Amino acid sequence: MSYRIAVRALCEFSAKSGDLDLRFTPSPTALEGIVGHRTVAARRNPGYQSEVALEGRYQQLLVKGRADGYDSGQNLLEEIKTYRGDLARMPDNHRQLHWAQAKVYGWLLCQHLQLSSLRVSLVYFDILSEQETALVQEHSAEALQDFFNQQCALFLRWAQQEMHHRTARDQATRDLRFPHGEFRRGQRHLAESVYKAVSTGRCLLAQAPTGIGKTLGTIFPMLKAMAPQQLDKLLYLTAKTPGRQLALEAARVLFASHAQQPLRVLELVARDKACEHLDKACHGESCPLAKGFYQRLPAARQAASQVPMLDRQALRQVALEHQVCPYYLSQEMARWSDLLVADYNYYFDFSALLFSLAQANQWQVAVLVDEAHNLVARGRGMYSASLDQQQLASARSHAPPALKSPLQRLNRQWNALHKEQLAPYQAYEQLPSALLKALALCIGALGDYFNEQPQGLDSGLQSLYFELLQFARVAELFDAQQFIFDISKRSLSAKRSLSCLSLRNVVPAALIRPRLTAARSAVLFSATLNPRRYYNDLLGLPETTVWLEVESPFAAAQLQVHIVSRISTRYVHRQASVAPIVELMARQFEARPGNYLAFFSSFDYLQQVAQLLAREHPHIAVWLQSRGMDEASRQAFLEQFRADGQGIGFAVLGGAFGEGIDLPGSKLIGAFVATLGLPQLNPLNEQMKQRMAALFGSGYDYTYLYPGLQKVVQAAGRVIRGQTDRGVLMLIDDRFAESRVRQLLPGWWDIAMDGASV
Repeated sequence: MSYRIAVRALCEFSAKSGDLDLRFTPSPTALEGIVGHRTVAARRNPGYQSEVALEGRYQQLLVKGRADGYDSGQNLLEEIKTYRGDLARMPDNHRQLHWAQAKVYGWLLCQHLQLSSLRVSLVYFDILSEQETALVQEHSAEALQDFFNQQCALFLRWAQQEMHHRTARDQATRDLRFPHGEFRRGQRHLAESVYKAVSTGRCLLAQAPTGIGKTLGTIFPMLKAMAPQQLDKLLYLTAKTPGRQLALEAARVLFASHAQQPLRVLELVARDKACEHLDKACHGESCPLAKGFYQRLPAARQAASQVPMLDRQALRQVALEHQVCPYYLSQEMARWSDLLVADYNYYFDFSALLFSLAQANQWQVAVLVDEAHNLVARGRGMYSASLDQQQLASARSHAPPALKSPLQRLNRQWNALHKEQLAPYQAYEQLPSALLKALALCIGALGDYFNEQPQGLDSGLQSLYFELLQFARVAELFDAQQFIFDISKRSLSAKRSLSCLSLRNVVPAALIRPRLTAARSAVLFSATLNPRRYYNDLLGLPETTVWLEVESPFAAAQLQVHIVSRISTRYVHRQASVAPIVELMARQFEARPGNYLAFFSSFDYLQQVAQLLAREHPHIAVWLQSRGMDEASRQAFLEQFRADGQGIGFAVLGGAFGEGIDLPGSKLIGAFVATLGLPQLNPLNEQMKQRMAALFGSGYDYTYLYPGLQKVVQAAGRVIRGQTDRGVLMLIDDRFAESRVRQLLPGWWDIAMDGASV
């Protein structure tokens, strides 16, 4: 059995040393790097060979890669690295890594061409000046082979451990049994469809009711498919923290009977949640966990590999025992884990870690996208950018003299846009070229300055720089169909205005589709993926995608659904609706005391209803969601829902309590939904509606109706969580009675049109 590894991955394992050093050194973008490599290659002789595919063996290792270039006339192999700023400031351990890669490629080339010696060159290309700095060493083939053997020997023991782990993992997943004996109704259908999708290499869009056990019903078949489909990794992607916890718990349940869990599970969390020293910079002179990081990493990596369930706390414990940064240890363990549980952005964002690793290492991955209805909004957010002129003004006031001119130039071009716009909000078909030019010059000046001043960076300037970079990146992708460019202006005086510039992704399909097709299989699942065409259009699902609607495990009698059509919750009728809603809630509570959730379109609306309910019916306990609740406050809100308790919790539809919470049995026996959940009527959403109408012919539905009812059905799904649950759902608004609205509600609901209490 061979272990395949890329040259870069081998050297990153064997040749990295010294401190973790993330002091600000502006690096080229991926596109700039590609252009730089092409520029260097174009300058070479006609016989110059680019992207030379090479491979070689060392015992059980198969090392593969592509050397940047070879000039046979000079017997010269080149490893090209792009950079910006002062080359002399490059850390020594970076240079050491680059030489290691060049020399490994050198031996592979000597072996391939039967060379007795070779000149090896590191070519550093400055993307701004387009100047090259070439460092050349001459080596005998024997010396290069010795170096290659040394690097491989350092990795071989780890590789042997990994091959043993892979064999044990594959055998365990083949033998895996469903932990609960029997599947829930519909759960087997889901699991079989997931297994078939990964076996045939297709994408699956699965709508499955809340409470069916989707987490276990998707992870189990994917694990069963790992060995036969030769999957390297299974990625479980979630929109929110509760989804990660459910996935981790499912993995624990699946392997509970194993004395030694054969699967490595890793939870990836955001940097600010993993960092132990938020007040310190990420380099050895500031943070003790960065000092000597690469010297301590091998022991930490080995220890972490022996902990099968690396959730946030377990990984932190290993990291601190070995005095390394938990966040960057998790980044390292992403390379060696089997099931990775992470937020969407780890795979779908521009600079997504998991997607980059999968591409670089040619992993065979399967992707599970939990609560996939959220991917539309999250995708739009990841591929959008905005700039606030107030942030620029603040940065200008603190900027050093060297940056005054480019910042002022950008501000002038920004102000020029105000002269053309009379309304507070306006969308444009094209991007202003003069502004983009000033933006590029400003990015260059800031990058050069930060490279020269790596210590003590101004946080405001650095924050602005990252915002400008994101804006420039999105601007490169801009087209008038997939994006909206708009300006929101606010007047400070008769003569002075500030504005916010936004590049808003409207259809993330073109950017999400390549991530889906790069995987062996992608399964997107949720209780609310109706209508199918909405998700096909906005997520760019492959043409071969299979659609699955799983039957509900619940009987219609378990959830009594009432449409209260005599009340309108439209904004113009809101004040008049408060008293009737209070009367309805009180009557229902008296008929069947217990815990209820009441959802409204805004905090103001829920407070009006809650205040009148408390005044008119003080014996009914109420607790309210508030703006900006932290994790502890959200947990305290949920703890009010005690088994066999009595009271009403008030929440905003689409907020923290509208999905992803589990209140089984008597913890929650009913819900009131006093809104269709429609997005706010404003100029931006009207612009979105026009764009949706032009692209798909369903402007109102794509912008307002489908996203709104998605939130309604998610909220309703909090009521029935298990086979023995019973509950009631009140849908309060006359528009729920419309046929096109009712068609979008779950088919298993038996809907009454009276609103009477039960």
